[in-house]
Amino acid sequence: MSEGLRDAVQRKGSFGQTLRAVAWSFFGVRKGADHQRDVEKLNPVHVVVAGVLAALLFIVALVLLVNWVIGSGVAK
Repeated sequence: MSEGLRDAVQRKGSFGQTLRAVAWSFFGVRKGADHQRDVEKLNPVHVVVAGVLAALLFIVALVLLVNWVIGSGVAK
């Protein structure tokens, strides 16, 4: 493992901070300074895990919404 990657994995950013950063990235609006701070503080492993979890939750929410709309008879 390269030295830079080893240092990145040792970062102490909390998983809550990571979830907040991933949520903002899903929304698509970020300040440059906030992005730079996240790059310096967040653990990249946490970012990947949070991104996958957020994507799965988004997909489940969409499936539930579609099933609700179809089941309610609104989409005839």
